[in-house]
Formats: sequence, structure tokens, C-alpha cells
Amino acid sequence: MALTEIANRGMVVLGCGKMGGAMLSGWLAGGLPASSVYVIDPFPSDMVLASGVVVNGDLPDNPAVVLVAVKPQMMAMALPQIQRFGGGGSLVVSVAAGTPIAVYEQMLGQGTPVVRAMPNTPAAVGQGITALVGNAHASSTHTALAQALCAAVGQTVTLESESQMDAVTGVSGSGPAYVFHMIECLAAAGEAQGLAPDLAMTLAKATVAGAGSLAMQADEDPAQLRRNVTSPNGTTQAGLEVLMDANAGLPPLIAKTVAAATNRSKALSND
Repeated sequence: MALTEIANRGMVVLGCGKMGGAMLSGWLAGGLPASSVYVIDPFPSDMVLASGVVVNGDLPDNPAVVLVAVKPQMMAMALPQIQRFGGGGSLVVSVAAGTPIAVYEQMLGQGTPVVRAMPNTPAAVGQGITALVGNAHASSTHTALAQALCAAVGQTVTLESESQMDAVTGVSGSGPAYVFHMIECLAAAGEAQGLAPDLAMTLAKATVAGAGSLAMQADEDPAQLRRNVTSPNGTTQAGLEVLMDANAGLPPLIAKTVAAATNRSKALSND
């Protein structure tokens, strides 16, 4: 239903960098006609140019969706280009970090249905997760349409209020970078114990990827999966005694990490 409505009325994509490009690939793979997508981007990528979508051309009068995927610092310059779509005829979906719904309502009109979404970079391989929240003018139909678009690049969850978006940013928005750094650290630790750099990195990447897949697919929760690997007085227990230290281990470190990212998200939203 979502793709049919967009195919009939069209969709405008404001900004089509890495995230917008990942979503575009998912939509086209899901059957959305390229001719129904209208991209506004001063520097379109080769992928966008080769995809068959309309790039920097004439826009439809009443698109079903306007997706905003520009960088936050470009918002003031970019939003006037879609101002005529405000007021209620088109659903505005934002995947721009740090820009609250109020900004869109102010720029596009109070009657504009807006859904704010926070995807993360694994969307590039169809493994993202996107948190969504709509304003008072976004109906259940609007939310379902936004979910269908974001589901093209992974899972979706719906938030109770926009105030939760900063915490989502701290956990899943920024979270991939934390995991990438963990891979770096795990590989470096392997090198320190005598492994060749390439071998250490291969082991670290595969271990994190495999553990993540198991956590997603298993019926047990992560705590039980951890216990399944841990033999009494074994090697894993020895490592976990360091990692799970309540004062100097991973629990307080991750808590401070997520809090720092969440607080920064709040500050950016208020700038």
C-alpha cells in the first residue's frame, strides 16, 4: 500500500548522501519505480545518478512523502526548497539528526504531518534499526507509511514521545561507532597477545558479527547467552571478571558513553 501511494503521487528526497542513498537502494529493491522518486541534491552520487530517479528536475505538485536527509547544518538553507509542500498535503519524514519536529513545523507550517526518524549506519547493508515518532498531525496512516519506508533498511520501533529521541541517538544512533571501536580494541588486544594484525582483525570482526547475529536469533536473552559461554573458572570467566567490574569495567564505561552522546544530542537540538 505504501509503495503504491508513493508510486502514484511521487516522493521527494531532500539530500541523498550515505543514509538517503541506502534508503533509496532499499526502496528500489522493494519495487518502488525509480521514476516516482525526485532527488534534490547539489552533489548527487554516481549511484543516485545511475539509479534512474529524477535528479534536480521538476518536482510533483503533491508528493505523498517528502524525505529530509540533509546534514543538520544545512537545514536552514535546504528546507525552503520544500516549503511549498507544507500544510498537510504531504507527509514530511526527517532522518536528519539533531533537528526537532518543531523546526519543521515552524518552517513548513503547523498543519504539516511530520515523522522524525533516527536510523543508524547499518542501514547501508539492510541491518539498521530506526526509531520513529510523529507530531500531532501525523495520523496512524502517516506513521505506517514512514515505517514502511524505514523498514526498507532494517527494523523499526515507535517511540512514545520525541523526548526519547536523544537517548535513542545515544544508544542506536551512535552505537555502531562504539561497536566498531570495540572491534578495534579486540583486534589490538589480540595483537598484544601475539596474533598477526590481519588475523586479529579477522577474528575480532567475525566474533562481533557472529555474536550479534546469535543475539538477534536466539530465544535466550543476552545475559543467558553470556552465561552459556562461561564455564566456571574458565577462560571466559577470567576475562569477564575484568570486563564486568562494577567500578572500572564495561557497565560504568558504557553508561558514561551513552550519557555523553545523549547529552550532546540534547545540546544540538537546542542550538
